[in-house]
Amino acid sequence: MHKALTIAVAQPRTIAFDVVSNARAHARAIRAAQARVVVFPELSLTGYELDAQIVTARDQRIAPIVEACARTGSLALVGAPVLGPSIGVLAIDGAGATVVYRKVYLHKPGEGHFRPGGGPAVIDVDGWRLGLAVCRDTGIPEHAARTAALGMDGYVAGVVHASRESELHGERARRVARDHGVWVATAAFAGPTAGVEKTSGRSGIWSSTGQLITEAGMEPDEVVRAEFVRDQGD
Repeated sequence: MHKALTIAVAQPRTIAFDVVSNARAHARAIRAAQARVVVFPELSLTGYELDAQIVTARDQRIAPIVEACARTGSLALVGAPVLGPSIGVLAIDGAGATVVYRKVYLHKPGEGHFRPGGGPAVIDVDGWRLGLAVCRDTGIPEHAARTAALGMDGYVAGVVHASRESELHGERARRVARDHGVWVATAAFAGPTAGVEKTSGRSGIWSSTGQLITEAGMEPDEVVRAEFVRDQGD
């Protein structure tokens, strides 16, 4: 039986287009989290700015994140525009960065700027298989089903929602947990971005039965953590 997986969801304060400052904020969140996996919101490195320049796996601006992961032993799942161009997830640890996922289901504003990813993806962390998602992906039941078909123990996502949608990612997390019997962690943007004065915050972690385990507030700079644990008999 694999040990529990400590996971955190972070909602750092993000400055539009300023990858250097945002990387430092991500590093602070990683150090504060002291978790094996730290999940960040959609496009957390740039803000939800459709014309932001891509961030590559070798981008020197993300060096503070690499250093923080090296010190803590963490894996950071960071939102960024990546080659494609696509809305991507960078997996960053003490050795560097890798693009591990590209958002499959785009909103209409993003369709003119980004290409959809090729399909679902799962990564292995200490024997835990984590399915990856970005924002609208979580609202498409087929996405979770296709990801589950790859074999997953948890479903982790970065999202951007307006404050009026603050219940949305919780509703989706409970559905995924109920349908597939997996833990869910959602990192939601907090603070202004892309002309939205107030985003939802309320990043959270849900058990495999859909119970809310922990939840952040609506303001930036919050980090909450919990442990993914195996059900008896797994």
